[in-house]
Amino acid sequence: MAMDLDDMLQKIKDKQWALVDIDWDAPGAELIEPELWAKLKPFMTDLMWIENVGARGFAALAKKAPTPTLKSIYEHFHAEEQKHANAELALMRRWGMLEDDEVPPPSVNVQLVITWLDKFSDGMSLSILGTVIPMLEVALDGALIKFITDEVKDPVAQEVFKRINSDESRHLAVDFEVMDILGHASIRKLAVELVGSWVNPALVIGTLSYFPLLNKMRDNIVAMGVNEERLYQAMRRFQNVGERSAFARRVPMYRLISWHGKKVIDRSSKYHWLADSLVKVTGLIPASLVRHEPSWSRELTYEPVA
Repeated sequence: MAMDLDDMLQKIKDKQWALVDIDWDAPGAELIEPELWAKLKPFMTDLMWIENVGARGFAALAKKAPTPTLKSIYEHFHAEEQKHANAELALMRRWGMLEDDEVPPPSVNVQLVITWLDKFSDGMSLSILGTVIPMLEVALDGALIKFITDEVKDPVAQEVFKRINSDESRHLAVDFEVMDILGHASIRKLAVELVGSWVNPALVIGTLSYFPLLNKMRDNIVAMGVNEERLYQAMRRFQNVGERSAFARRVPMYRLISWHGKKVIDRSSKYHWLADSLVKVTGLIPASLVRHEPSWSRELTYEPVA
């Protein structure tokens, strides 16, 4: 049954929350074990910036939305992803990981994707962004947030990520509904859009940034003492949910993303030689060479804003 997007928009409006709703001074920050605390800052930094990646993706999707209702939904999602980033920054502040007004910079791999989105996402088609963004949300947000909720005992963090998870569930529901809508187009139109996208060098550049990001996040999860299977379970969700719709399966980009997900999950695949090599290569890039602060990142704040 098709989703009623007007009802979804109203639900999104009804479920809004703000940083000011959280008691950031409540006890519980001391429950984080010192060994975990030492590893959390780079982990939370990447998570916070990945939320910004989602925000920028939804901003681009809002410009391509075929209806005013979907446009408004994407605009709300854009604001929610920024709110998630601010909440994660506030948690880092609560845990004593930041000095003064510090906003920690993203890792090189996350920075490359941010830069690509800032420069090229507005020129990407709805079928490209509408399939890539859900995979990023499923794989990265899903796996990383699940780890935090399982491992961090701070009750404030638990409350924050319960709210974030609630938002993300609506994001994914709309994401897959849009893929279903895209799949109603003719095969000819879908094929023309796919070919037109891949002749654009920007998509090739984006792909070369996306591959090492996933593998680097796998490495980060393992470094935190988490089995990489958690990331793979999250990625399987993309295919499992997408396969429920015969129309989503007709979208060529969905098929490509699903195929890529299978390669990421298969540790025996030669794909990992390419992706891990890209991780090593990007790891040699000085951060100063790729540092690019998009204007939208200036809205980051740990302050409990409404």
